[in-house]
Amino acid sequence: MDGRRRNPYELTDESPVYVISIAAQLSGLHPQTLRQYDRLGLVSPDRTAGRGRRYSARDIELLRTVQQLSQDEGINLAGIKRIIELENQVSALQQRVAELSAAVEGAAVAMQQREAQVHASYRRDLVPYQDVQQAGALVVWRPKRPKD
Repeated sequence: MDGRRRNPYELTDESPVYVISIAAQLSGLHPQTLRQYDRLGLVSPDRTAGRGRRYSARDIELLRTVQQLSQDEGINLAGIKRIIELENQVSALQQRVAELSAAVEGAAVAMQQREAQVHASYRRDLVPYQDVQQAGALVVWRPKRPKD
């Protein structure tokens, strides 16, 4: 998606709808842990006009991932932050590769269309040239003389 929603009431995975207490319940973490992750830049929820945190479904999934990496894998929070940054970078690069591939495909199609136009513009009254030395024959050209 290009970042713009067609319907302002349409909910997506990025829609910030959960307050911190609900996000904590959904992620299985304490609200204070969510605040700490926000301060460290691990999971940065959107903010309301009154500066209240609003978490999206994607934020909650990221909270679960952070918890899993921390508890199950034993990775410290600095390492988790770097992993998240690298995953975001990979996603951005994959999107850019897809955009460039589409652009290359479009350019190839345009080039093929232009090539077809050039071939279509060839004069059909021309005769293909045969090299005399390769054909083993002598070709003499005599221009037509105007009849008087």
